[in-house]
Amino acid sequence: MSVLSHRFQLVARPTGLPGPEHFEVVSERLDLAALPRLAPPTLLVQNVLFSVDPYHREMMDGDWTLHAPLEGRSAGRVLASTSPAFRPGDIVLHRRGYSTHALVPAAEARRIVPPKGVPLESYLSILGGTGLTAYVGLTRIAELHGGQALLVTAAGGGVGTAAARIARLLGASPIVGITSTPEKATRLLTGGAYDRVIASRDAVALARMRAEGAGRFDVVLEGVGGDHLALAIDLVKPRGRIAWVGAIGQYTATEPPAAPRNLFTLVDKQVRLEGYLVASYRDLQQEFEDFLISHILSGDVPLEVTVTHGFDQAIDALQGLFTGANLGKALVRLIPSV
Repeated sequence: MSVLSHRFQLVARPTGLPGPEHFEVVSERLDLAALPRLAPPTLLVQNVLFSVDPYHREMMDGDWTLHAPLEGRSAGRVLASTSPAFRPGDIVLHRRGYSTHALVPAAEARRIVPPKGVPLESYLSILGGTGLTAYVGLTRIAELHGGQALLVTAAGGGVGTAAARIARLLGASPIVGITSTPEKATRLLTGGAYDRVIASRDAVALARMRAEGAGRFDVVLEGVGGDHLALAIDLVKPRGRIAWVGAIGQYTATEPPAAPRNLFTLVDKQVRLEGYLVASYRDLQQEFEDFLISHILSGDVPLEVTVTHGFDQAIDALQGLFTGANLGKALVRLIPSV
């Protein structure tokens, strides 16, 4: 028995926004009979979902090897296994995405049994690295407490939407977001997690916010960089905290951003600015799931994802991260269900 696998590979390093011309699709037949000869113990996984993430654009500049399989968080069904810890039919999480099937070393896979009522998409969004990034930023880096004011830049992305939901559970108030367009701002407000959302492309509204909100926020979760980081420095309170998680506004830029011209304000206001990587906090995964799953089951935390259907649409989904097409976590679904 064998399966025909398809995967995207990077064939050229993009300048600016990546497009289909920077990728190729490679197809190969994977023989299940050959699986026992592989070492270490290996799983053949049929991917059901995989994630497209802003950091993938950074990896295209050198971390991803040309003409080689790509890295990306995925959820799939085990078709065959040479490990006693996994059986055919198990649902696993792994990091060999951008493909229909993957040979995954057993040590790199995590078996999950989603509780009834928790969609599989949750494990690549609010319950996955995206949600954990928001949780770490709020609870460990910024030490957000109930009653404190929170500003979230990149408010409509996966981390931003997760942060608003988590902050609401932690008792933050008010929760204010900045997103790209007025349309996304309206949709975020309708969702109920944010008390106010400003569109960064609305220059008048953004200027008003800068004038009205100086020194207003106890905590900022910053994910855009450049001008947004400068705005965060202006808007945070004295002795406030800025958790810096990303710079999506810079990943496709063809010119280096000007450093924020107000950096010394951090000293004047005695503000703590700290960058972090969620990979350093994987030990909090169980704590995070214990905190959040009951709220997902109760409906207090809805699933906020943009799902693109079909392997051949993956690059469109990736581009949507940088054009503002997605609301919440961006995922690609390959098969209807497991």
